Amino acid sequence: MLYIHNLGFPRIGAQRELKFALEDYWQGDLSAEALQSRALELRDTHWQQQRDLDWLPVGDFSLYDHVLDASALFGNLPIRACAPGVNPLSHYFRSARGRDPLANHLPDCKPAKMTKWFNTNYHYLVPEFDANTQFELHSQSLIQQVQRARQQGYLAKPVLLGPLTYLASGRSTDNTSVLAHLDSLLVQYSTLLQQLHRLGVEWVQLDEPILCTELDGEWQMAFRYAYQHLNNLPIKRLLTTYFGTLGDNRSLIASLPIQGLHIDCSHGPDDAHWAADCLPDTVTLSLGVVDGRNVWRCDVNALLQWLQPLYQQQNRDIWLAPSCSLLHVPHDLTLAQDLPDEVRQQLAFAVQKLDELVHIKQCLLAPDATQAATTSTTATHPTPRWDDALLQRSKPVNQRRALQQARLNLPVLPTTTIGSFPQTPEIRALRHQFRQGAIDDHAYERGMQDYITECIRQQEQCGLDVLVHGEPERTDMVEYFAEHLDGFAVCRSAWVQSYGSRCVRPPILHSDVQLPAPITVKWAHFAQQLTDKPIKGMLTGPITLLNWSFVRQDRPRWQVAEQIALALRAEIGALEQAGIHIIQVDEPALREGMPLRQSAHSDYLAWAVASFRLATSGVADSTQIHTHMCYARFEDIGDAIDAMDVDVISLETARLDAQQLKQIANLPVRAQMGCGVYDIHAPSVPSVADIERRISLLLVHLDAQRIWVNPDCGLKTRQWPQVRPALANMVTATHAWRRQLQEREFPITAEG
Repeated sequence: MLYIHNLGFPRIGAQRELKFALEDYWQGDLSAEALQSRALELRDTHWQQQRDLDWLPVGDFSLYDHVLDASALFGNLPIRACAPGVNPLSHYFRSARGRDPLANHLPDCKPAKMTKWFNTNYHYLVPEFDANTQFELHSQSLIQQVQRARQQGYLAKPVLLGPLTYLASGRSTDNTSVLAHLDSLLVQYSTLLQQLHRLGVEWVQLDEPILCTELDGEWQMAFRYAYQHLNNLPIKRLLTTYFGTLGDNRSLIASLPIQGLHIDCSHGPDDAHWAADCLPDTVTLSLGVVDGRNVWRCDVNALLQWLQPLYQQQNRDIWLAPSCSLLHVPHDLTLAQDLPDEVRQQLAFAVQKLDELVHIKQCLLAPDATQAATTSTTATHPTPRWDDALLQRSKPVNQRRALQQARLNLPVLPTTTIGSFPQTPEIRALRHQFRQGAIDDHAYERGMQDYITECIRQQEQCGLDVLVHGEPERTDMVEYFAEHLDGFAVCRSAWVQSYGSRCVRPPILHSDVQLPAPITVKWAHFAQQLTDKPIKGMLTGPITLLNWSFVRQDRPRWQVAEQIALALRAEIGALEQAGIHIIQVDEPALREGMPLRQSAHSDYLAWAVASFRLATSGVADSTQIHTHMCYARFEDIGDAIDAMDVDVISLETARLDAQQLKQIANLPVRAQMGCGVYDIHAPSVPSVADIERRISLLLVHLDAQRIWVNPDCGLKTRQWPQVRPALANMVTATHAWRRQLQEREFPITAEG
């Protein structure tokens, strides 16, 4: 039999309904009951949009994050977030954000650490384990969802994060092995699966994407043990893999007692052919034939060339699905009326990808039926290969430092921010009015200049050493550049969840990239005229522009990265000519573009680093190049970071403990380091004492001459009443440490 199903659906809503409901709730303008009611309505709408599926995913919807949901499901929310008599929803949001309007009587707490979900731009909240961790099943919400789906006539397939991936996505806080918790976790999984079976559920989806990574012997043994344990249960289990190929885990998977296997076929049909040939006919095969991470239409003709023979030769049930959850693509293409027709006709968003599944099923069941047209490609011109000399600055980083200090005259522990300042309602309204043609260029520029002037005044009052213009003209660090570079298209309705209520609009990179005119020079030059302190120019790097866009599929990614790098090289040169001598080129997405398998890392890092250097190496040695990276693991790519040849790298470290800070400090990186001293994702204001303690931890591991002091990330999502005192406290704490260092006869290079 042939069926179609889905692994997960976008949860934020076609019009970002969940985002606005969450933010109303966090502001205290919406009750918990009203939030739950809106979420229920939205989930029902999403189910209706998946009505043509044979199996409906249930449990994929989340108020914040599906990994946090798993922690809540198994009673593993951070202990620090819990208090007797507090609503469970408050425990949930305090774990994510540090505070919740339902628990204003409780002090703010440190939220769970956040990091990237495999090699995507989605952020999840990291589970924590220690020797005292005890799991406790809280399945009421999932049970209610299954019951509601059945009442509405759907064949429900509950979606669960698999036990091994849940443990692997977490961290131990006391150096005990996370696998030490497998037995107690499996008890809760078994109880949950028994509950679902009693409801009449036939299939459950267990997401185990770590099977697309390299697993050592201990983890392979853990997989065999866990799935043998679950094999005693009557419910059928669909082992679900995605984000990569199975590689050398094929033999492991073949040894597991499973009833179904989902394979990500967006990387090619090899794993599908292996499974069809090697797995018993009793194992249902789910094929992820529609790319769940990109927006280009499926090439149905090419797909059917290998899929049709495979299907006809099988005596097993075949399920067709997207390669992974559709969480990673926008909601509905019918809302994208602002895209050029020649681009739009090549695309499929989440709703359309499900339509593609229906069409592919029809083609397989009726081979003579008319097939969809093959996706077209945009004509291209070859990118000229650059000379290796373009990747080199004339002096190494250690020799450049003295030249930069002579120009900039910065104190020890220089203070700065990552770039953006609050995006006020007035600024958002100004941009909207300009886009709608309600105001002219002069009124728009005057409004932007007024806000930049205010940003400079606020920074000078706080006492920061290196200032930024605040980025009021930018809706998003990727989208803004995409709007000004040839080869990109931006869709105003193409929202994708990044974390919580935070959404982004990944641009669509459809053809050759070029810089038609300078993008940032006007704003940076205006800001520099307002102050004697150095202004830092702000750009998004080539790899982040690549990885945070939906990229054309007719050219290798490294060639597209080269094109972007050459465009940014021209922009950086224009900034330098305009008198900007500190230029930050952000690469938060460097790590997430890496293939999941270590064996493929070196090739990716080689061209990614080369692209960054191609963009940044054309400046004088006295010009300081910064980069910023956030929420990623860096301990195993220190050599690549050093090879980027930056002068200063800033990292998000405020949520890291002392041991993790030590690992960061021990990276083989020669650049100065800006280790974030407070977490901007939490709305609370850090105290002077908190920041002093954070700086003291840095000074344990890093020479003071290498340290910059800054927030964890940009401040666009915060409000001025939070930003002003936080930055003032950061500067006060820094000055206190400068005085201590001076008392120790530390050589201060400028007044601080």
